[in-house]
Amino acid sequence: MTGSQGPVRTVARRTVVATIGGAGLAALTACGGSEDEGKQVSEQPPGAEAGGEGGAGAAKGGGGAGGGTVLAKVGEIPEGGGKVIGDVVVTQPTAGEFKAFSSKCTHQGCAVKGIADGIINCPCHQSKFSAVDGSVKAGPATRPLPPTSITVDGDSIKLA
Repeated sequence: MTGSQGPVRTVARRTVVATIGGAGLAALTACGGSEDEGKQVSEQPPGAEAGGEGGAGAAKGGGGAGGGTVLAKVGEIPEGGGKVIGDVVVTQPTAGEFKAFSSKCTHQGCAVKGIADGIINCPCHQSKFSAVDGSVKAGPATRPLPPTSITVDGDSIKLA
């Protein structure tokens, strides 16, 4: 068959559907849609076991559930300060009390950095958060840092 602009090809409907379906699958794979999306994840040291997170985000010294990813040693977290470890910021508001939150500022997702005198600071736009409960102490952020559950197992702080 020919048209005014040259020969016309006919394509089987099955070929079109298979091509579109394959392209859609490739796009879905490239976008990384998975059930783990949105979860906080920290870099895992070699030999550490995988662990989950969520919940209140507090742990007192002593035994814990164990089995989670080791984030830090108790002695690495200064009293009144904290440490950013991957996607988690661990604080020690008072002696022996440890808290953990997402390290991503709720304003525009920058990684928080300096933690001192009970305040977690975001270097991008100077938002400030409480090291005790993650609440906003100064904006432009309007939402608190989401808590991450941790346990203290001996001298190790782990994801719960």
